[in-house]
This record gives sequence, structure tokens and C-alpha cells, in this order.
Amino acid sequence: MQDMDYQSTELGKIQIADEVLQIIAGLAASEVPGVAGMSGSFAGGLTESLLGRKNLSKGVKVQFQEGDRACTIDVSVALQFGVSIPEVSLNVQERVKNAVESMTGLQVESIHVHVVGVVFQNDKERNDKDRNDKERESGEMVLLPEKRSPRP
Repeated sequence: MQDMDYQSTELGKIQIADEVLQIIAGLAASEVPGVAGMSGSFAGGLTESLLGRKNLSKGVKVQFQEGDRACTIDVSVALQFGVSIPEVSLNVQERVKNAVESMTGLQVESIHVHVVGVVFQNDKERNDKDRNDKERESGEMVLLPEKRSPRP
């Protein structure tokens, strides 16, 4: 990991760690409609499952340009089945660029979106979504049957 020497003043230096940029980019990308999740390395997934913490920088790689206050970002995502891949990818690029530039003042030279998977809804998620949609359309509350545990 490298830090970006952002600014030096008479009071001292300001540095921005690349992990900070990874977190900003990862959160921005994951908020785009159609993105099912971020895709990281095996080690990142192992750390996430062992420690029980969500790795907010998963699937993001940042490279700083020497001498400039600029960076290039690679984002690896899994998209929901049925979405327009080019449209969602463009939205990811725009959202990441805006978030990083507005929060850090760095210039984002390029954002490379790598679509590494497609996520399908399982039947339960699809049925729950259909019920919720019907509830919203009708304005009525739809009660789901209670799950009962088997008697011993």
C-alpha cells in the first residue's frame, strides 16, 4: 500500500492512504442500482469471514500517478441478473469518480470496471419481492404465514 502525499504546508504534511480511497470507491460502487456486490480476492473474503467484519475496500485497487494529485481506480463488481451491463458500469464509473473527487480533491484519471459475475435471485427473494411489490401497489399490507417449528 502506498499513501498519496496530498499537500505540504507550514503545519505539516497531509497524506491520504490508498485504503481510504478504496473504501470511498467501494461504498460508492456498491450503492449503484444493479450492483449485487463487490468482488475481492480470496484473502479478503477469508479475512471477512474470520473476523466477521465487512471489508469495505473489497474489489477496489487504486494506483496513484507520480507527482500528480491523480489516481486510477479498478473496481471489480458482480451485477444483478437482467440489468444492462454497460449502463450499470457507466453509473459505477460516474458515482465512484464523483465520490472520490468530492471527498479527497484528487483527480480521478480513469475508472476501470471489471464485471466478474452475475447474481441470480433465488426463489425466496423473488417471492418476497413480488409480495412487497403487490403490497406497495395495492396500499394494503400483505401478511406472510408464520413459520412454525415442528413439534417434538
